[in-house]
Amino acid sequence: MRHSELASGRWFELTLLEQLGNIGSEISRAARWRGRDETLFMGAVERALELFDLTLGDPRWRGRLKEICRVREIFCDIVFGLNSYSTTLEDLDRYFTQFAVAARNKTA
Repeated sequence: MRHSELASGRWFELTLLEQLGNIGSEISRAARWRGRDETLFMGAVERALELFDLTLGDPRWRGRLKEICRVREIFCDIVFGLNSYSTTLEDLDRYFTQFAVAARNKTA
């Protein structure tokens, strides 16, 4: 587990906006390294999946699990599947950037 400090409890102190913004950071890194450096790309993919799973394990978001699971599924389909949703990492990056901006504006 790459995010052992977060998994030990710190992740569950973050708001949903902050959690999704952090997932978006890893998706942005994956988009940046795809086709350029396989090691860095796969590292970002693994970290994003780990953060997705931590978010899905957060009991506060029970009512949001369907949405979070769907975007995780889309991410996996882009990276490992046939891209049956015709979505790109850049599309997901734009989607998740909104959460990071909203989280930053809430704490500013």
